[in-house]
Amino acid sequence: MAAKDDWQHPFVNIFKHFRLLEWQKASKEGDVTLYKDKTLNSTAIRIRGAVPDNSCIRIPKNTHQSLALTGRYFYVLFKPNPGKPFLIVLDVTAEDGRVIRISISNMFKEFKFTSTSLLFPFQCGSEFDWITKTAKFPQQRYRPPEAPKVLWTCLAMDLQHTLATYLNHLSYCSLKSVKLCAYMSVKNAFTSDLLLNPEVSYRDAKLMGLPASDGAGPMPREMMFPVPKGSTWQNCYNHIRFPLEGDLNCGIIRKGPSKMETPSLMEDERQSQNPELVIIPQLPEVVTAVRNEPRPEQESTPSSRRSTPPPIVTEEDEFSQLEEEVAESPKEIQKLLPDPILRLKRIIGFGGATAKCALWTMSGDSVVYPCHAIVVSMKIDSNEQRFFIGHTDKVSALAFNGNTTLLASAQSGHYCVVRIWNYLKGNCMAMLRMQSHSVTSLSFSYSGTILCGAGKDSRGKTLVVVWNTANVGNGGEVSLFAKTKMDVDIKAMKIANFDETRLVSCGHDSIRLWRVRKGTLRSCPVNLDEYGPLDFTDVAFEEGNSPQEHLDDRLLFASCRSGHIFEIDYARVVIRNVRWLFPVQQQEKWPLNKAPGIAINSLSVCSTFCATGSEDGFLRLWPLDFSAVVLEAEHEGPVSLVSVSSDSTRVLTATFTANLGFLDVSSRGYNTLMRSHTGAVLGFSVDAIRRHLTTASADGSVRIWSMDSLQQMFDFVSEDKPCSVAFHPSEQIFSCGFSSGVVRVFDNSCGKLLAEHDHHRGEVVGLAFSPDGDCMYSADSEGSLALYNSCDNDSHAIRVVCGVVARGSGRAPDALTVSCDSRCLAFVGPSEYTITIADALSLEESLRLDVSILDSESTFLDSAMKVCFSSASPEHLLVATSANKILWVNTKTGSLLRQVSKVHKHWCSSLAVSNDRKYLVTAGHNAIKVWDYNMHFSMNSQTFIGHSQPINQVSFTPGQQGVVSVGDAIFLWDFLAHTADFPQTFRLSPGFPSASADEMPRERAPLPASPPPPLDASVTDSTEVELDDDLSDGPSTPLVVTATDSEPSSHFDPATTPFLKITELANSFRLSCKLPSHDFTGKKPVHPDCYRHFIPRFKTSTRDETAVTPHPGKAGMTLKSVIGYNGNGRGNLVWSPDQGLFAYSCGGVVVVENVNSGHQRHLQGHGEEISCLAISNDAQILASATSKSASESLIRIWALQSGACLNTVSYHRGAVQNLTFSKDDRFFLSVGDFSDPSMAVWCGATFRMLSSEGVLGPIHDAAFSPSATGQLACVGSQGVYFGLFTDSGQDGDLKLQRARAPVEVGDVELTSLSYHSDILLFTATSRGHICAWDIKTQSCFMTWEADEGEIGVLLCRANSLLTGSNTHWLRLWEVEAVPRRMKLLAKKKECLTSVVLKQEIMLDGTAVSAAFDNTMDMGIVGTTMGTLWYVDWSDNSSIRLVSGHNDKVNDLAFQADESHFATCSQDGSLRVWTNPTNELVVQFQVLNQPCTCVCWSPSPGVQRVRVAAGYSDGTLRVFSLASAEMERKLHPHRVAVTAIQYSANGDVILSGGKNGLIAVSRALDGSTIRVFRDHKGAAIATIQCVREQCKDFGLVGNELWLAASLDRRVSVWAADWFKCKCALLDWLTLPAPPYCQDDSPPPSLAAFCPTDPGLLIYTGYGTEKELSFYSLYKKTIIKKIALPHWATCFSLSSKSQLIALGSKERVLKLIDWTSGKFQDFLEHSDSLQTCRFSPSGTLLFSVAHNEILLWEVNGL
Repeated sequence: MAAKDDWQHPFVNIFKHFRLLEWQKASKEGDVTLYKDKTLNSTAIRIRGAVPDNSCIRIPKNTHQSLALTGRYFYVLFKPNPGKPFLIVLDVTAEDGRVIRISISNMFKEFKFTSTSLLFPFQCGSEFDWITKTAKFPQQRYRPPEAPKVLWTCLAMDLQHTLATYLNHLSYCSLKSVKLCAYMSVKNAFTSDLLLNPEVSYRDAKLMGLPASDGAGPMPREMMFPVPKGSTWQNCYNHIRFPLEGDLNCGIIRKGPSKMETPSLMEDERQSQNPELVIIPQLPEVVTAVRNEPRPEQESTPSSRRSTPPPIVTEEDEFSQLEEEVAESPKEIQKLLPDPILRLKRIIGFGGATAKCALWTMSGDSVVYPCHAIVVSMKIDSNEQRFFIGHTDKVSALAFNGNTTLLASAQSGHYCVVRIWNYLKGNCMAMLRMQSHSVTSLSFSYSGTILCGAGKDSRGKTLVVVWNTANVGNGGEVSLFAKTKMDVDIKAMKIANFDETRLVSCGHDSIRLWRVRKGTLRSCPVNLDEYGPLDFTDVAFEEGNSPQEHLDDRLLFASCRSGHIFEIDYARVVIRNVRWLFPVQQQEKWPLNKAPGIAINSLSVCSTFCATGSEDGFLRLWPLDFSAVVLEAEHEGPVSLVSVSSDSTRVLTATFTANLGFLDVSSRGYNTLMRSHTGAVLGFSVDAIRRHLTTASADGSVRIWSMDSLQQMFDFVSEDKPCSVAFHPSEQIFSCGFSSGVVRVFDNSCGKLLAEHDHHRGEVVGLAFSPDGDCMYSADSEGSLALYNSCDNDSHAIRVVCGVVARGSGRAPDALTVSCDSRCLAFVGPSEYTITIADALSLEESLRLDVSILDSESTFLDSAMKVCFSSASPEHLLVATSANKILWVNTKTGSLLRQVSKVHKHWCSSLAVSNDRKYLVTAGHNAIKVWDYNMHFSMNSQTFIGHSQPINQVSFTPGQQGVVSVGDAIFLWDFLAHTADFPQTFRLSPGFPSASADEMPRERAPLPASPPPPLDASVTDSTEVELDDDLSDGPSTPLVVTATDSEPSSHFDPATTPFLKITELANSFRLSCKLPSHDFTGKKPVHPDCYRHFIPRFKTSTRDETAVTPHPGKAGMTLKSVIGYNGNGRGNLVWSPDQGLFAYSCGGVVVVENVNSGHQRHLQGHGEEISCLAISNDAQILASATSKSASESLIRIWALQSGACLNTVSYHRGAVQNLTFSKDDRFFLSVGDFSDPSMAVWCGATFRMLSSEGVLGPIHDAAFSPSATGQLACVGSQGVYFGLFTDSGQDGDLKLQRARAPVEVGDVELTSLSYHSDILLFTATSRGHICAWDIKTQSCFMTWEADEGEIGVLLCRANSLLTGSNTHWLRLWEVEAVPRRMKLLAKKKECLTSVVLKQEIMLDGTAVSAAFDNTMDMGIVGTTMGTLWYVDWSDNSSIRLVSGHNDKVNDLAFQADESHFATCSQDGSLRVWTNPTNELVVQFQVLNQPCTCVCWSPSPGVQRVRVAAGYSDGTLRVFSLASAEMERKLHPHRVAVTAIQYSANGDVILSGGKNGLIAVSRALDGSTIRVFRDHKGAAIATIQCVREQCKDFGLVGNELWLAASLDRRVSVWAADWFKCKCALLDWLTLPAPPYCQDDSPPPSLAAFCPTDPGLLIYTGYGTEKELSFYSLYKKTIIKKIALPHWATCFSLSSKSQLIALGSKERVLKLIDWTSGKFQDFLEHSDSLQTCRFSPSGTLLFSVAHNEILLWEVNGL
């Protein structure tokens, strides 16, 4: 999506965006009316008329205008009238400029099309049948068929697919216009690039974790259809998608299947192979309804087929009991949940098809590399991985475009495919066939418009293809640009960075320059005759050339295996220079002309050095003249790839031994990102205690990995190939079997070999420890089986038996399986058709089964391939057979319990059962399947792909938190089927154990995603559970809990039960009992989906309570004013019209401001962000509350007139959500947030707590009755609570009665409330409804839709009701008729009542606070944008009272004459304010680009003054204060600008970037005249310029300037910009130890002393926390001042020797640097990022996040 269209994402509400009901941008003709639809419970538009074209809505109003909506999908929510025609007309613009008209109507009989029009018939079920039947009998006297009930319909039309399908692959551009014609009712229409599912609610999507894409996510709230309780969406509405994939449907739009599956990594094999579940004859007959799968087969024994009665089962079998329950249950189509049940988390592996492929991202924080068929993106700091899955064979080439937004990948093999991905989103945008068998190289142009690929075709010829990818980002197609075949060898091919039509390639004895012109590829070779045949390996262009540079100046570098580096003149196609590189070690031993050169495999060139990777395993860094090696790093194998990051600070390396890492050039440290096997991984084992993973590979190595960091811990290499491995269940010991038959036992802690056994003659195919750790078993391919005593260190052999295991190596690595009780051992043998179950301690055979005769109807002999014991029951043995079946066998009787057919496309190579015996995981060829172990469902499995080679082994991790699969690489999957997330019911058995011994402990208890199902008391089988006396106020009573058996009680596993104990209070239905919130909830509180609820802003800083604050009256500076309002607060605004003052919060400060004069007073004392305020009715007392700081939140009580803090109280453990006084000020109410949903009533005089009460869910708002003493109400997630507080003197009693939200408004949150009178209460909902409640009956008697969004502000004064919502609308309603309706309804009289919308105003953000006078004529409203508005309804006007930033303030600067100051913010705004009134003069807004720094020009006068600002995209913008317009835009940086400053005379602008480059740009024309690279590699933190003659320093210049970078380097320069002279005066590099904290180190700050420019003051991260004073004359540090904290900002005063310094500990420190005297100020609620003295030194600004405080400096 283009940047200009970002505003259209994720969707555009057409009716709302174009203000349809105002009819200014849209037009209506004929009978178009607005009405209230009962089904939708909201307003809709009805269009009626005999001629459809005469009654319509047209958007836009003027036909020559265009909507220009680029969303791929067009959604319209409408309802056609039964038997009436309707018409929808869409004008769509194609990429070629054509306008295509798409018409949809039920009047059309068939699909028709032309080159500019498409006509689609619309048929919707019974409506179409009714129209057809009516048309057949127009003249007959018989009554026509009864008109069907027409449903509201959501039509989702894929405009891109429609044009591509029906107009010969025409590309879609945008939607031009929409026309809706009679007869129909329409609610809304919108466009989006997302395919959304209207059948999914927001709640279900959140619970299921569905992404808002690919048809899984829900519709926007204003587009959703309400579903009545007790019904389903499908029964109430229609959902039509058109066109469907792969179904032309003759162009007819009709209702069809609309259920869309959640996207996952699953490969749908169910259509080709449906698993078959077979129940064995001894079990009762089972009847199940199976969708898309055959019914279970009913097999019989020979006796049963002769009509002999089945044998009597004397021993109860759990399978028979299970199937009886399934047969008795209702027939429901179910599938395995959750879906997906696996999520790929990490992959250990690199390469596959090539080891010469890895890329840096532009930011340098991630690397992208292939791992066989998957492309992996890994963050280098956290090892977090993202995956690009879609290739079916090994990936052989990768390429990025210049800004790393597009990624191209190619796979080799028979189906050679190139995929183009959106790197940021991870989706595949295009797929190309290259018609070759291998791809050796891919290259993107810098802009991403050209993609080049080189490879070999089936005849061995070199194929070069160039594609045009310019439209791929907009959803367009990729076209073939040019293509050629030739016999020239190509190993590497790259597109020139200065011209997208020029390419270069190299190969054996060949370097060629290419040119794409007029659809053809032409090339010319570089003459290499005099140098003989050479094998060239890589090419690279010289970096730093701009596109305007002449072609003659461009160089090309090429490397070869002989060690030569060729420098080629690109323009003349000649060799300019040839350098022969030698290793330093060999230069000492060989004569120079006879020494063998370095065999170079790869090279990468940046602006300062060249990196080479060679066959000897060295990464070497060379200067560009290759005079000497600057830096080298030795690797374990030949280096296959080197790549320098975009900022030249890191070099990525890869080796042919499948290692990946990078070298940090500045620190000279090497970091290994990935080590991997070079061969297939044959087997693995997991150490559950230490979370280690050991693997055996065909490359001859055994490696041990950390499952958390993916790092390799140990590596055992042997010439003998390892075949299987096994960890001891408790000790740090593992064993390994080899192809020679040797079994070795190692001590993992020290890497020592403990024992070696050679009892086998063939390859070891099975190796296992018993679960109790006493025994070890091994089997070989020759049929022998060995038993060892693993209690001894030497693990001596107890018994060796020959000829008992089936011969062959096909069953490796897990040919043996041991039961969970360590009593039985099972394996395939003696033949491949039999299974033997032996005693685990003696190896004596106890049972032998012949699997070939179990299926008598099979046409061939079935052989056993794999065996596996069930984890929880030793009586179940699972057998995988060659006929692609899995058999369940009873290990005691040998009977066949169950079988499943068609398990995989190929035979099952590995299988494992989860610890709770609920899930089965199998591997077959390249796929993994997870099954329901008991086969309860219609769809019992889910399939997952990712491996490019057959999977050798798969298993659950101990604790059932993950799955590991190995084959081509090591895949670690998250197993998402946590039992607590999917509540089930069980029969509780008395006396069960409290935990499972074999399960890893969890970090916390699993939380149920939804409340447990209601208990069924009708079943006779039940278990009594006694209640917990400790949690009950009254006597405990027994609770009968019934649950259906999914397993027999003897095999019950308590570790999988979501609720081990059910506790319920005898009087829990009464809300008046004293119940703290933690007593009835066992899960972590979740913030409600309601903006009205307060969320404290996330902070990483903590307040320093040891700071030294000044004594009253002796402060060196006083707080003068606060700029801004905290829009993150809720209810943090109060107003007293009689007093003429209002109060609001900003951070931790309460600002009391006079409305008329604007004078501020400040109430200081809170250390955290203030959440809400309350004012007494007599305007004498003010209460303020904060978010949680320590153990509880603080509530401060203030005397409003004097500003003194009268009291401090605390009760709530979380943040305080609401404060309010009673009408007579006798009581004071506080409400806790969602983490502590409780209410506390305090005495209004002494503020002593009288009573407290906990409730069941979050409370959003509360209020006292306007006149009734003690009556109050509150609203929240569970409905409305009506309360009555009774005061008994020392304490009181608060009783609450709950009433749920009315059914008419649906499943909503009640967000706010306001009393009309003692008997009438108004509440608002999260969906924009207003509910009127009769307080006496506690019932809702009236609702209406007042807004389209959530209403968070509700105020009632007399008969006027104010609503404010997140749609930014502030509305005033006349509700005089509501109390009259309530009285008539009380008398049981019906009446028609209407509320009237009197006025409305659009604000700049969501309303969060409001205060109005008693007549509702005027008031103040606060919004989330940090603005306070004065609203006057008499003239419908709004005036901005207070304005502030709603995001982090990055920088602040004073104008030279102090008449103005400027602030810039992370939200992209640059604001200019006046001083001293602090009024906002002008705001410059840049969308989606944070403004990072700002400065003023030194020019005097308003007409000449300029403001320059730097932005995150590397641009500088210069604004004129006089014209309030942007004058110039500069782009001197490719990365974010971090510092900016005008020169002392204003001729140039100096700007520093995040990459350390400093650009000097002319202020007159914006041209960049010079770039300083001295600080490259570290972000510039500070730039300062001062006017100073430089003759005293021996240099020419009239000003000094300095730059400080984050690597603790400071440079000082003397400059005369008029003469274009600038020279380095001094350079400081400050020492520092390594920074080991999780966050970024403190910045490096430097400034000239205002009174002596020859003195430099510096602070930053170092060996000590200190201020350093450096003399430019003496070239030394002359003074230091120790600091208690690292400084995050500082500023120097020009008036006196004062330094202001801010820290992360929220301390603003004022220091006299001559005496060392200081004072601390703790008014900020977050870490300080900026502080600035005014030029005169009398004022000081300090900034923490968006809190801006202005101080008046008095001096120390």
